[in-house]
Amino acid sequence: MRDTIYIKGARQNNLKDITLEIPRDKLVVFTGISGSGKSTLVFDTIYAEGQRRYVESLSSYARMFLGQMEKPDVDYIDGLSPAISIDQKTTSRNPRSTVGTVTEIYDYLRLLWARIGTPHCPKCGKEIRQQTIDQIIDQVTALPEGTKLQILAPVIRGKKGEHAKVFEDARKSGYVRVRVDGNLYDLSETIELDKNKKHRIEIIVDRLVMKPDIRRRLTDSIETASSLTGGLVTVDLPAEGRELTFSQNYACEDCGISIEELSPRAFSFNNPYGACPSCTGLGTQLRVDPELIMPNPSISILGGGIVASGWNNVRGDTISRMYFEALSKKYHFSLDAPIRDLPEEARKVILYGTGGEKLTLHYDQQRGKGTLYQPFEGVAANLERRYRETQSPAMRAEIEQCMAETPCPDCGGRRLRKEVLAVTVGGMNISEFCDLPVTECLRFLDALEPQLTDMQAMIAGRIIKEIRSRLGFLQSVGLQYLTLSRAAATLSGGEAQRIRLATQIGSSLMGVLYILDEPSIGLHQRDNAKLLKTMKNLRDMGNTLIVVEHDEDTMRAADYIVDIGPGAGVHGGEVVAQGSVEDICAEPRSITGDYLSGRKRIPLPGTRRKGNGQAITVRGATENNLKNIDVRFPLGEFICV
Repeated sequence: MRDTIYIKGARQNNLKDITLEIPRDKLVVFTGISGSGKSTLVFDTIYAEGQRRYVESLSSYARMFLGQMEKPDVDYIDGLSPAISIDQKTTSRNPRSTVGTVTEIYDYLRLLWARIGTPHCPKCGKEIRQQTIDQIIDQVTALPEGTKLQILAPVIRGKKGEHAKVFEDARKSGYVRVRVDGNLYDLSETIELDKNKKHRIEIIVDRLVMKPDIRRRLTDSIETASSLTGGLVTVDLPAEGRELTFSQNYACEDCGISIEELSPRAFSFNNPYGACPSCTGLGTQLRVDPELIMPNPSISILGGGIVASGWNNVRGDTISRMYFEALSKKYHFSLDAPIRDLPEEARKVILYGTGGEKLTLHYDQQRGKGTLYQPFEGVAANLERRYRETQSPAMRAEIEQCMAETPCPDCGGRRLRKEVLAVTVGGMNISEFCDLPVTECLRFLDALEPQLTDMQAMIAGRIIKEIRSRLGFLQSVGLQYLTLSRAAATLSGGEAQRIRLATQIGSSLMGVLYILDEPSIGLHQRDNAKLLKTMKNLRDMGNTLIVVEHDEDTMRAADYIVDIGPGAGVHGGEVVAQGSVEDICAEPRSITGDYLSGRKRIPLPGTRRKGNGQAITVRGATENNLKNIDVRFPLGEFICV
């Protein structure tokens, strides 16, 4: 294998037939003024050609899905390795992605909590333990006499496949009916399932009516269901529309709450078995915001104070006018008064309705006139119902103008089921751990290990080692302030790039060409040394790093520098200088060399501008991690944040 990467005749975009040779297994920095062509050479030529060759090496079937990539305008490139691009444009905008999931640390956390977690009752907080068959039967026999119930054995829970063998085995064992994804089927019929979807299959073991002498039959049925599932039994109460889940694994004796076996998927908010059912694991819900319904409280209702779709037309004989007039008479307020002057009870009724209490509505229209008696749903409640029921994208978009993202009321924004959040390790649930900064997570793990029993230490030792290692990688790239629960969509380009860099360190690959796009962006100078150390570690593992960068510290730490210029656009596209820092400084055409050598510098101003006396004031900023801050920006000055 040659020890250099050789590029001949690169003409992509503004590149002027560049021929260049750069060393392999080194930290190489490409620099130059903005628009000079350095990103074109690195990303659109070197990386693009590496990706194209990789795709061409695959089978024709695989290329159908990846697409045909165009060859960059270059004669040839020799000495290429498999390339990985770590740029600022790959930040995940998926609302389900967090720092924990994109770094894969959360996968190890799920495993840790599933294996050594201590379950508690989500209702009373008491530690819960495994149930016996007798305890399960005692709870079922406590149901009122005459209650109809079905004993079900959930043999498949959230698994993909057609499961034909499950149905065949159940048929041979003498069972007659099954419930698949909530629908009842007779086992004598052919049941076809989509193999690409997850299914829940429950064998109906018995159908019973609660009687005093039923205990023996009930015992046999529950034992049979438990043997089919490994300890899990579902009791369906059709008349009440609810189910009771019992487990020989864990249950609270006082509250009668059972939870299924602890498994890693139960701690995943991207899996229906772990996600909060109200927000489906997003942690937020799109809810109607009263402040968006009444954005200007100084305006009256008749003046247009309510802007919600369907309720903003109060001129003439409209339905909304009819309701508001009935409300004003019943609750004694004026439709001409500013909304902020209305009684609190009146505003509450306007938004959330009369709670079933009927209003007297008078109508006088061309079709006739008369009186109606019916309750008022409330503007906010009406909007939420219409939003759920409508099939019209235009109507949804119109209603969304009065809606805002709010934390889920059931999980409090923690994304997981309450039963899962009641499982603790070291006195902390998995969501509370993810809310800690990286440095606090490492301290928690240090304090946790001495508390573990010998068995727990044996089970969790390797898992904790992997978690600590990956947290250390985040710390090494200057991201020790992040929490694992931070949404990936809220990360800056520089943060997202450094997270991917930390993930690559954890993969421990060798012989790879890593291409980075200004990884120091957004990084404080005190953390620059950590970033450089990380990149050098990647290099020392046997990888080549090509970094597009303007940062002086990175250039001085590089093994090799390539300066592209001398100008931007048509005035650039040439290799002005290459080699060590000294070689760059010695080249008179290199603007980078002028500043590195000290021939040029940006002088500090002798006097500071005083501005124009005015300012932009921001109060109570709470977006992302801002903590209700107030800040003042003076106008007419050069401001650095």
